[in-house]
Amino acid sequence: MSDDVLLRLAGVHTHIGRYHILHGVDLAVREGRLTMLLGRNGAGKTTTLRTVMGMWRASAGLIDFAGAPISGRATPDIARLGIAYVPESMGIFGQLTVRENLLLAAGPAGLHPGRLDGVFAIFPVLREKLHQAAGTLSGGQKQMVAISRAIVEERRLIIVDEPTKGLAPAVIGQLIAAFQALKRQRTTILMVEQNFHMAQALGDDVAVMDDGRVVHTGTMADLADDDALQTRLLGLSLASHQ
Repeated sequence: MSDDVLLRLAGVHTHIGRYHILHGVDLAVREGRLTMLLGRNGAGKTTTLRTVMGMWRASAGLIDFAGAPISGRATPDIARLGIAYVPESMGIFGQLTVRENLLLAAGPAGLHPGRLDGVFAIFPVLREKLHQAAGTLSGGQKQMVAISRAIVEERRLIIVDEPTKGLAPAVIGQLIAAFQALKRQRTTILMVEQNFHMAQALGDDVAVMDDGRVVHTGTMADLADDDALQTRLLGLSLASHQ
């Protein structure tokens, strides 16, 4: 394994019931970079994330994290290795306050003031919402809580599934700024995203999936500069979604 590859999938197959969803996924996520996982609906992107987290069990292939195999391990054990997962559904607890949601993601010592200040630096609005029930927040604020849970403790890898889904453009701009702040901290991120403006603004590396396989890897900048490649891989160009 290359020294800078933090997460690697090699020949990963996943079956869900009788359905064969992933057909030999090969993917490398380099440390300190944001890797975008793109593809048409149904390409297998979310299944890939869930398989990494052990929510779906890989039926074949290898998944290595920091040089050690994690295939077949339970989801809580994978999380304890320093991997945080922000699902498409956000998964926040609406009846709990923002602080209580963050506390659930904190370690045994509770919320560290320094880490909490780091959250507020990225999402200032959460400071004033700290004791408010999370279920009463706007959609964008709920997504901020979900992302904050992933960073309230030090993590080696953050996996994020479609963070902008259903959000207004102004909120998407705030999320772009937030992830840019995380990138400046050399946070390693694997993200599935359908908003191509966000993908172009944030992505360092890119992998494109189709029919349960990774069919293209490279830099996000190279993909963003090639309209023909975008259309061939994704069925449309980034320019049409600016």
